[in-house]
Amino acid sequence: MSDYSPPQGDIPILHEDSDLLIVHKPAGLLSVPGKGEDLQDCLLTRLTVPFPTVRLVHRLDRDTSGVMVFALTEHAQRHLGQQFEARKTKKTYIARVAGRLEPKSGEIDLPLIVDWPNRPRQKVCHETGKPSLTGYKVLKSSDAESRVRLFPHTGRSHQLRVHMLALGHPILGDPLYAADTAGNYPRMMLHAEELRVNHPESGRGMSFRAKPDF
Repeated sequence: MSDYSPPQGDIPILHEDSDLLIVHKPAGLLSVPGKGEDLQDCLLTRLTVPFPTVRLVHRLDRDTSGVMVFALTEHAQRHLGQQFEARKTKKTYIARVAGRLEPKSGEIDLPLIVDWPNRPRQKVCHETGKPSLTGYKVLKSSDAESRVRLFPHTGRSHQLRVHMLALGHPILGDPLYAADTAGNYPRMMLHAEELRVNHPESGRGMSFRAKPDF
């Protein structure tokens, strides 16, 4: 992993009410503090300044940008956590991957587990892996790369990154799974484009979007 040098500047707020805070996380910023003094600057820590009651609900990888939801009350945190656990949330991502991805749409059903000797890397393992399912749709492609929309139906660590690698089309700029491409891109080409949740108080379905910068 590269030295941690997170981007500075304000965090874009997509939505705020008494229960929810929706933000656009920049690529290169940890969701939560890491181990070590040099990894304490993170999205959660920054948000506690303007929002002292902010509570974590889910995470995005450091090098992934996009929509994240935080809770502002204990009840909202519990309610949203249950939605994620029961897979009642809907998430879509945009990625640029190596090569021409065919067929143009499909599902990747490969069990994943941590690769202990090489952690934090994950790997496909049919013996001990946890069920992991990703849908995909190619938006446009060339011989060099494809732009795809990804639909994770489960929420395993590094799921999209490992599933695309397993297809032979790693996400461009990925420092862990496509290190040979990392130097050619300003960031990992993976973005959480849309998140749909039910409001913890009203139960109303809400959808939040943020465009990728690539």
